Amino acid sequence: MFDIPSIASPSRVFSVGEINRLAREAMERHLPLSWVAGEVSNLKRYDSGHCYFTLKDETAQVDCVMFRQKVMLLGWQPENGMQVEVRACPTLYEARGRFQLNVEVMRRAGLGALYEAFERLKARLEREGLFDPARKRPLPRFPRTIGVITSPQAAALRDVLTTLKRRMSGITVLIYPTPVQGEGAGAKIARAVATASARAECDVLIVCRGGGSIEDLWAYNDEALARAIAASSIPVVSGVGHETDFTIVDFVADVRAPTPTAAAQLTSPDRVEMCEQLRSTQMRLGRSVKRALENRMQRVDYLAKCLVHPGDRIAHQMQHLTHLANRLCGGWRRYSEAQSWGIRGIARELHGARPDITALERARVELGRRLTDAARTRIDTTAARLGSIESHLKHLNPELVLERGYSIVTNAAGTVVHDAAQIAPGEELTLGFARGAAQAEVKSTRR
Repeated sequence: MFDIPSIASPSRVFSVGEINRLAREAMERHLPLSWVAGEVSNLKRYDSGHCYFTLKDETAQVDCVMFRQKVMLLGWQPENGMQVEVRACPTLYEARGRFQLNVEVMRRAGLGALYEAFERLKARLEREGLFDPARKRPLPRFPRTIGVITSPQAAALRDVLTTLKRRMSGITVLIYPTPVQGEGAGAKIARAVATASARAECDVLIVCRGGGSIEDLWAYNDEALARAIAASSIPVVSGVGHETDFTIVDFVADVRAPTPTAAAQLTSPDRVEMCEQLRSTQMRLGRSVKRALENRMQRVDYLAKCLVHPGDRIAHQMQHLTHLANRLCGGWRRYSEAQSWGIRGIARELHGARPDITALERARVELGRRLTDAARTRIDTTAARLGSIESHLKHLNPELVLERGYSIVTNAAGTVVHDAAQIAPGEELTLGFARGAAQAEVKSTRR
């Protein structure tokens, strides 16, 4: 069973710590997390928060430890002699070589079956649509009558009545007495709900009771009660147990309240709050009326000022007409004067712009004379320049140079020879004279 190869060696010697560790590892590996039922005994709680106890039955017992983190999640206190079910992992405490169970979850014996029945019923009713938010109805804001389904001896009834009296003492309360726990309590509560629905004497129903164990609250997990609430013609508020307690009634009711007192608060308006709202509304209404009256009084005063006697209105209009006539006459007079001054100014400008014919004639004659003198001077100057240019051209005429006995020497390519270095012996040259030309052959050159 314990698959530990190293143990197979007969020559190996283990320490006590090693053998305990190997045993613990093998045990934790091969024994799964399981539910174990038994009676609690030798329960010890330490300052660290850990709990140590023995779980026993008629044939055997086993040591158990439940560490602080798991104890804090219990929500109830285990005691010696309690029948419980624990979900635990078998292990070995190495330091003492002691077999024990490390407890993860603990519940009172029998609750497992109750929880399973609760979950099965909840799932089935949810599939049928009894928990659908769409079918749930809003609570009336100002109920005249509130029905309470609970035991007359229940502390929850006193809490509900006290809360309703404090919040709105004028609301009528009808009590439908029923047992809240015990054999057949669920069916009796269901009949009370059906009776209240048939009578239609109240505007909203409160189904409530105080807190308790799951067994104490089990009547509110009754299927007949759930169906009666779903079929009720009156909105139903569930106020069963404490905030952490959940029953089938909480899911099927139109509204779930965490406590009976909270259920009374949900179903009744707060008289103090409503009086405060009424005073606030009254003050706002008074201020609004006062402002409206003041605005209308100012409007009347304004309209009164606008009301004028017809004679006064005619006199005012005549005065205004006279004023407009005076303004018209004055404006026309000023316009006429401005136009007259404008005409005079234009006449002066035209008189000043009239040309002087005599002066213009004298200027024309003078300009003609000056033009003639300038043309004559320009012709003389141009003739002198042309004579000078002609003289220079004559000096530069090569034919005149040839007439003085000079000649032009060119080679076979027709290029003028300026230097003896440009020719060679035996080369033919052309000699150009003032009249005619001759061919010559170079015999020798000198520089």
